[in-house]
Amino acid sequence: MADIKRNYIAGEWTEGEAEVENRNPSDLSDLIGVFAQAGSDQLESALDAARVAQEQWAAYGMERKQAVLMAIGTELMARAEELGTLLSREEGKPLAEGKGEVYRAGQFFTYYAAECLRQIGENADSVRPGVEVDIRREPVGVVAVISPWNFPTATASWKIAPALCYGNAVVWKPANVTPASAVALAEIIDRQDIPRGLFSLVMGAGRTIGQRLVESPKVNAISFTGSVSVGRGITAAAVQNFTKIQAEMGSKNALAVMDDADLDLAVTLALGGAFGGSGQKCTASSRLVVHAGIHDAFVEKLVAGAKAMKVGHALEEGTQMGPVVSEQQLNENLGYVDLGKSEGAELACGGARLDMPYQGHYMSPGVFLNTTNDMRINREEMFAPLTSVIRVGSYDEALATVNDTNFGLTSGIVTQNLARATHFRRNARTGVVTVNLPTAGTDYHVPFGGRGDSSYGPREQGEAAAEFYTTVKTAYISSGAPD
Repeated sequence: MADIKRNYIAGEWTEGEAEVENRNPSDLSDLIGVFAQAGSDQLESALDAARVAQEQWAAYGMERKQAVLMAIGTELMARAEELGTLLSREEGKPLAEGKGEVYRAGQFFTYYAAECLRQIGENADSVRPGVEVDIRREPVGVVAVISPWNFPTATASWKIAPALCYGNAVVWKPANVTPASAVALAEIIDRQDIPRGLFSLVMGAGRTIGQRLVESPKVNAISFTGSVSVGRGITAAAVQNFTKIQAEMGSKNALAVMDDADLDLAVTLALGGAFGGSGQKCTASSRLVVHAGIHDAFVEKLVAGAKAMKVGHALEEGTQMGPVVSEQQLNENLGYVDLGKSEGAELACGGARLDMPYQGHYMSPGVFLNTTNDMRINREEMFAPLTSVIRVGSYDEALATVNDTNFGLTSGIVTQNLARATHFRRNARTGVVTVNLPTAGTDYHVPFGGRGDSSYGPREQGEAAAEFYTTVKTAYISSGAPD
């Protein structure tokens, strides 16, 4: 029996009420570990300790906080190969992507380490004589972080780092599918100069521990990334306590390919955006809106490229696409393949379970042709290595198709026409827009978030994170009459 990896609660590594196994989706015979599941009493202990520790942490000097975040980020970057290998082993993304994710997570912490020193308020003269106004941001309090499995280290880091930067305590519930990466990050944070209980890792099922966490009146803010259905439930629970909420949810991102596009570039962007991370990205290019003038040539190269992609073990050299994360996810993906066919879409390639040298959750990248934007495969987030081509006759039709969705996270256009690019950038109804770049891939120092069903609440990342992780205080000061 493997050693049980414990929860980190109130400054102690503690056993749980139950355990779950974590297996490699590339090779199910590979047991990564056994991980403790926290009980409700342990969650309460974490929350109680967080409330005490947050006040202590808020009183730390800014350079002391800066040193803590810098140390976390530096260690993550230094150990990117080791921890990236662990991440790829448990999540299934190719090794280069796993290493890159851990390194980027380190950059989140070092960025917010610098932000610790840039928390500068505002001042103003009052409309009343002899009165000055001081405006500054203060910590919101105890932050519940609920992070997904598709970017188990990066997404958690871009929530935890700003939470700590702005003086908050964190109780983190990661996805149960990727607990090893969570424990690795918690071990790094545990070694830092922080009050006991400032940070807790509470592993467990969303329907139990997660639900109790978001319903707790001891939580001041909730940052969530996951599905729309879960996000709606969390938001409804948060409202009962007037808890501040930030929810990043699903999307149905479109890449518009115009008739003047560089064809090879367009195909490269589409393949990377659709199938990177096995399509398990909220920024994935799941709709390819292609101008009729370039459609046939684009489709020919796209299908050839999808067929040529090497699907394999995440840790093997040359793998371009690893397995999907679980058997449940694979079955859901295959269900969407059947759905697309039943709706009249043509499956040009892929979309099938693969027999491989290792027992794992493998499927081939699939391309649907002859689709319309009203099909369910073009309305619902599949979170799969599947993409659909939608033929359009003009730029105006392309833009209308891109915007015809309940979601609104990312969108992109491939064109050599500056006027089209500018018009698209200003009129695409998404929180992120790309021009001659993939829809997947964002920077950490600028705001990230969407519109519609994709996002609810303040933006993440960059300076915009302060809006969520702090609360504004306005102070009025009378200078009195001079002597």
